[in-house]
Amino acid sequence: METLSSQRNFQPIIFPHPEEAHQGVVAITHELTRDMLYSAYLQGIFPWFNQEAGEPVVWWSPDPRFVLFPQEFHLPKRLKRFLHHSPYHYTMDKAFQQVITSCAQVKRPDQDGTWIGPAMIDVYCQLFDWGVAHSVEVWKEEQLVGGLYGVRVGQIFFGESMFSLEPDTSKSAFAHFVQAFRNCGGQLIDSQVYTSNLARFGARNISRTAFLRLEKDFLTKSLTKNLQDEFIQVVNQSTTH
Repeated sequence: METLSSQRNFQPIIFPHPEEAHQGVVAITHELTRDMLYSAYLQGIFPWFNQEAGEPVVWWSPDPRFVLFPQEFHLPKRLKRFLHHSPYHYTMDKAFQQVITSCAQVKRPDQDGTWIGPAMIDVYCQLFDWGVAHSVEVWKEEQLVGGLYGVRVGQIFFGESMFSLEPDTSKSAFAHFVQAFRNCGGQLIDSQVYTSNLARFGARNISRTAFLRLEKDFLTKSLTKNLQDEFIQVVNQSTTH
């Protein structure tokens, strides 16, 4: 099983079943560890809390669940034209900590503070060291101007956050990533809860029951190609067509 045997010294943590969640909350803990985080993803659960406000770790499994099926990805015509002439340089897994820190620091008009506190940054960086978490970077010369990060297990990518310091940086990064993920046999991108930004790309709500069933099917299946190599090919091909 790819999700477990490839990870050394992993001690699985069993959470309450997501279908027992109260208004989406599965559990509340006072610690957040690498093994807890990885176990949560395997069970359709994720952490979302405000460390700066002194909140405990809240573990969620909302109903409905907002997801994007890569085969249903819609690339807007304006963004497609932009990708052919993008002034940016794109990489994958080259600056994970810088990306997640930038996601934590970026100001969002509909949000007071950030859920990406020091504890979250620490455990996601540990998952990156494991080869489970991934980042996509957008560079303007030597400056990081956009990107996204998330966790990939089997044929599922659990998207966490993205940021933009220049126009269309995170959108173009996401578009490249989705195409590469789809080309590698990726089946599901989890976006957790509704956002209008991802709805424009074709993301939609499904029931928690349906999400858990799909997760069970796709977690243990491997991608058909190397995702990082495919990402580079997708980026290169976008500028030659």
